[in-house]
Amino acid sequence: MVVLVAYGSTGGGTGEIAAWIAEELQAAGFAVQLTPAGEVTGVAGYDAVVLGSALYAFGWHADVRRFVQRFSHVLRGRPVWLFSSGPLDSSADAGALEPVPHAASALRDLTARAHVTFGGRMTTDAHGWLGHVAQQLAREGHVGDFRNPVRVRAWARGVAGEIAAARRMPEQI
Repeated sequence: MVVLVAYGSTGGGTGEIAAWIAEELQAAGFAVQLTPAGEVTGVAGYDAVVLGSALYAFGWHADVRRFVQRFSHVLRGRPVWLFSSGPLDSSADAGALEPVPHAASALRDLTARAHVTFGGRMTTDAHGWLGHVAQQLAREGHVGDFRNPVRVRAWARGVAGEIAAARRMPEQI
């Protein structure tokens, strides 16, 4: 089986989360394509998809929103998992967070199996508009790396288990 792990990230933190997920899926024996969502030109060759986005002002990255619009009709009925990355505190590790509106829409449009929110990363060396945001967040104490690789990798292993189970029962795919 071939799994697409696509993501939208401006500062690179969500891309690293996607890479951790891809590594776990590869370790479980799946062929994995790790690609920024904006570079995906088609999804026909993928048996399952993990799609993730950084959160910006409680919204998903524009490339991920476009991915959902472009491919929702093709992916409907195929195994899809979603993740968001962005709370700049420990709230993502404290318990399940409700998906932001873009993620909730993607859950419906893609008939995704699940959505999870992971902590995000914001550093003061960010550039452009993110640099301005980082400076403001630094004054409020919300700059740093709030990602939890152990939690991300455990979630990815769970996804791998679900994909493997679906492979054994083709009517589930």
